[in-house]
Amino acid sequence: MAGTHKRNTAPMLASPRCGARTRMGTGCRSPAVGGKKRCRMHGGAKGSGAPEGNQNALKHGTYTREAFRQRRQMRELVREARKLLGEPNS
Repeated sequence: MAGTHKRNTAPMLASPRCGARTRMGTGCRSPAVGGKKRCRMHGGAKGSGAPEGNQNALKHGTYTREAFRQRRQMRELVREARKLLGEPNS
Protein backbone atom coordinates (compact mmCIF):
# COMPACT_ATOMS: atom_id res chain seq x y z
CA MET A 1 0.00 0.00 0.00
CA ALA A 2 2.92 2.33 -0.56
CA GLY A 3 2.05 5.76 -1.87
CA THR A 4 -1.62 5.82 -0.88
CA HIS A 5 -1.33 8.51 1.81
CA LYS A 6 -1.22 12.20 0.95
CA ARG A 7 2.02 13.95 1.86
CA ASN A 8 1.99 17.44 3.31
CA THR A 9 4.80 19.12 1.33
CA ALA A 10 3.40 22.66 1.57
CA PRO A 11 5.66 23.79 4.48
CA MET A 12 8.74 22.49 2.65
CA LEU A 13 7.79 24.22 -0.59
CA ALA A 14 6.90 27.47 1.21
CA SER A 15 10.13 27.68 3.21
CA PRO A 16 12.76 30.25 2.20
CA ARG A 17 15.41 28.98 -0.21
CA CYS A 18 19.16 29.00 0.23
CA GLY A 19 20.81 32.15 -1.18
CA ALA A 20 23.92 30.35 -2.54
CA ARG A 21 24.71 30.07 -6.24
CA THR A 22 25.43 26.75 -7.91
CA ARG A 23 28.22 26.14 -10.42
CA MET A 24 25.67 26.65 -13.19
CA GLY A 25 24.90 30.11 -11.81
CA THR A 26 21.38 29.27 -10.70
CA GLY A 27 20.21 29.56 -7.11
CA CYS A 28 20.43 26.60 -4.75
CA ARG A 29 17.01 24.97 -4.48
CA SER A 30 17.44 23.57 -0.96
CA PRO A 31 15.56 25.16 1.93
CA ALA A 32 17.53 27.48 4.19
CA VAL A 33 18.27 26.34 7.74
CA GLY A 34 15.92 27.93 10.27
CA GLY A 35 17.05 31.46 11.12
CA LYS A 36 19.82 31.47 8.47
CA LYS A 37 20.09 32.38 4.80
CA ARG A 38 21.93 29.22 3.66
CA CYS A 39 21.09 25.53 3.50
CA ARG A 40 23.02 22.91 5.48
CA MET A 41 25.32 22.26 2.51
CA HIS A 42 26.25 25.91 1.95
CA GLY A 43 27.12 27.02 5.45
CA GLY A 44 23.87 27.08 7.38
CA ALA A 45 24.75 24.03 9.47
CA LYS A 46 25.80 24.39 13.08
CA GLY A 47 29.56 24.78 13.41
CA SER A 48 30.12 25.83 9.80
CA GLY A 49 32.04 28.95 8.87
CA ALA A 50 35.22 30.50 10.16
CA PRO A 51 36.33 29.79 13.72
CA GLU A 52 36.06 32.41 16.48
CA GLY A 53 38.60 35.13 15.83
CA ASN A 54 38.62 34.18 12.13
CA GLN A 55 41.99 32.41 11.97
CA ASN A 56 41.23 31.69 8.30
CA ALA A 57 41.98 35.32 7.49
CA LEU A 58 45.59 35.21 8.72
CA LYS A 59 48.12 36.05 6.02
CA HIS A 60 51.04 33.79 5.19
CA GLY A 61 53.40 36.63 4.28
CA THR A 62 54.32 35.55 0.74
CA TYR A 63 53.06 38.77 -0.81
CA THR A 64 54.17 41.31 1.80
CA ARG A 65 56.49 44.19 0.93
CA GLU A 66 59.15 42.64 3.11
CA ALA A 67 58.97 39.30 1.28
CA PHE A 68 59.22 41.05 -2.12
CA ARG A 69 62.20 43.04 -0.88
CA GLN A 70 63.97 39.92 0.39
CA ARG A 71 63.40 38.03 -2.87
CA ARG A 72 64.67 41.02 -4.87
CA GLN A 73 67.80 41.11 -2.70
CA MET A 74 68.38 37.37 -3.15
CA ARG A 75 68.06 37.66 -6.95
CA GLU A 76 70.58 40.49 -6.93
CA LEU A 77 73.02 38.47 -4.79
CA VAL A 78 72.71 35.46 -7.11
CA ARG A 79 73.29 37.70 -10.15
CA GLU A 80 76.41 39.18 -8.55
CA ALA A 81 77.74 35.73 -7.56
CA ARG A 82 77.24 34.40 -11.11
CA LYS A 83 78.94 37.47 -12.53
CA LEU A 84 81.95 36.93 -10.21
CA LEU A 85 82.13 33.23 -11.08
CA GLY A 86 81.81 33.92 -14.80
CA GLU A 87 78.70 31.76 -15.21
CA PRO A 88 76.14 32.63 -17.88
CA ASN A 89 72.85 34.12 -16.68
CA SER A 90 70.05 31.61 -16.44
